[in-house]
Amino acid sequence: MSPPTHTSRSAALYAQALKVLPGGVSRNTVLRAPHPAYADYGVGCRVTDLEGVTRVDFSNNMASLIHGHACPEIVHAVTEQLTRGTAFMMATENEVRYAEHLCSRNPAFERLRFVNSGTEAVMATLKASRAYTGRPRIAKVEGAYHGQYDYAEVSQSPDPMTWGSVDHPRSVPLAHGTPESALRDVVIIPFNDPERALAILDEHAPELACVLLDLMPHRVGLKPADAEFVSALRDWTTRHGVLLILDEVITFRSDVGGMQSRYGITPDLTALGKVIGGGFPVGAITGRAKVMEVMNPLAEKLLFPHSGTFSANPITTTAGLVAMEKFDDPAIARLNKLTRRTMKGIEDAIHAAGLPACVTGCGSMFRVHMKERPPRNYREAYLSPEENRRLKALVHHLYAQGFLMISTCSAALSTPMAEAEVDSLVSAFATGFEMLAAEG
Repeated sequence: MSPPTHTSRSAALYAQALKVLPGGVSRNTVLRAPHPAYADYGVGCRVTDLEGVTRVDFSNNMASLIHGHACPEIVHAVTEQLTRGTAFMMATENEVRYAEHLCSRNPAFERLRFVNSGTEAVMATLKASRAYTGRPRIAKVEGAYHGQYDYAEVSQSPDPMTWGSVDHPRSVPLAHGTPESALRDVVIIPFNDPERALAILDEHAPELACVLLDLMPHRVGLKPADAEFVSALRDWTTRHGVLLILDEVITFRSDVGGMQSRYGITPDLTALGKVIGGGFPVGAITGRAKVMEVMNPLAEKLLFPHSGTFSANPITTTAGLVAMEKFDDPAIARLNKLTRRTMKGIEDAIHAAGLPACVTGCGSMFRVHMKERPPRNYREAYLSPEENRRLKALVHHLYAQGFLMISTCSAALSTPMAEAEVDSLVSAFATGFEMLAAEG
């Protein structure tokens, strides 16, 4: 399954794209050498490109397609809604029904508001926490991705030259020109290190509005947070009147009520996105009724005016409700079991090849690292140039074998997948590991 040639339809289309899109794309994640692949159509767990090559899709649009492509039930419901309208300057019944469903999945979801992306959901939780506490600063984990809000993206991609000491990690900008004021208002803590994290938080307690936490941050290594770490943060925030915000934009797929259900804690706010849209742009902010009240326009004093032109549009809420009703306990248990099978197969292939590599993950996601031991934090997950070269070679090998992965060599499974698909992926990993081992 060789990549398209420079005279392919994709190459020609990319030449056109370079004239109108910076870098020829609207999102960097689709870039590949020598040019992006362009999708023609997708069905179930497979996607076919413009050259007619079909691959098993383990990226699922960055973990957002829990039922794969063109899920029949979603297609039917959305098609029907399209004939009735796509957006109104009126509320819809769909919004209410879907909010009721999502709130029914977790008792911590007492109130909920829809937005249009995970970035927007995180942004809204941070603004709500400031409005509720009256404090300006936030704390977040080093290396964790939370979207493109100035504050949320601080120290998303620091390197050894910029990240500072482990006891006092620096607030490192991602985008050139990030205001110094934004950097000063973000406190960085290490992942899975409660002693250091709490010591840092203690220094800034009177000014902190919230602690923002992803329970299994992708860029930090896609390893679940230690229960001790999560419990320590929950206890500390409660003692100091600081809100605990969980970013479950990715991890909500892990359980009916999200990954937080595994930890026995109740956050103050949760940001949702990706799978809850049924394949359409979506986000949601949910949490304690008392905190969510800051957005209530009927309150005596409105602390956080909030709206959005396409928030809770009937297309997204229709697709999302169908997707989440279909993603029930049995479906989740089956998909999580399939993921464990995949991870075990990959671990066996690593050992057979004698390669310094490992696999992390939980629920229906996993990530392969070119490291002997699973990283516990961002600094351990950081790739050396040689590790990066080997990882790219492995992802390229899997692509050539007919498997579409997230560029970090991560995967997000979808419900159309079965043992045949994951076992084929494991076999492709095995030949990839053998290839790397042969290089020495």
